[in-house]
Amino acid sequence: MSIYIGIDDTDNLNSRGTGRLTRAIAAEISNICPVKGVTRHQLYYHPDIPYTSHNSCGVIHVESEDEELVPHLFKLAREEILNDFIEGSDPGLVVAHHSQILPPLVAYGIDAKSTILNQEKARLLAGNLGILLEGLGGTEDGVIGALAGVGLAFNKNDGRFLQIGNIRELTGTQSVENLLKAGVEAIFTTDGQQILEGDIFNEENKSVKPCPVNGRPVLFVEHINGCLKAVKRN
Repeated sequence: MSIYIGIDDTDNLNSRGTGRLTRAIAAEISNICPVKGVTRHQLYYHPDIPYTSHNSCGVIHVESEDEELVPHLFKLAREEILNDFIEGSDPGLVVAHHSQILPPLVAYGIDAKSTILNQEKARLLAGNLGILLEGLGGTEDGVIGALAGVGLAFNKNDGRFLQIGNIRELTGTQSVENLLKAGVEAIFTTDGQQILEGDIFNEENKSVKPCPVNGRPVLFVEHINGCLKAVKRN
């Protein structure tokens, strides 16, 4: 079971991205408890929704049953975000124990992928579920995506892993064997073939991005010009 830390809108067009900050916070948290990984979740891409570049949020998956750890993790993440606050950003932070993530929050996360939501709904939902939520600057609109990310991450079938196991240490083309040892649990082509051997081509200096499928990090690949190329899914 897990504690989920949702983070959104911590950047501007010229700064480091929310994904990088989320991974940095995950590294700090890993000093006190196990972190399974960090996921990225794509939210609604609409001209009426303010966003920096892609309207995505980040979620840290902390492996712990301890509900008493939640306020400590909230404080740690809050301090990290405030210490690295970027002018023009509108950050939001949410920390929830898995027992707090009930069907209305899962539905909210799904809605956030195709519907314009607002802070009022996010704050009311978090309050009713007893979930820690706070805006940390600017308009504080980041609370909308941070809460949605937690619901989507809990669903275990959305987004992609920015960090899992040691995959970020492997860049460019890699063998199936190396990827499976690094944290990917399975590799499939998008048309259903499981890949058990060979090489997976990827951009130079880039790591592959497996997706959560029923919670498992699964890498999807495609046949392109006789090679297997890693797919980066939203």
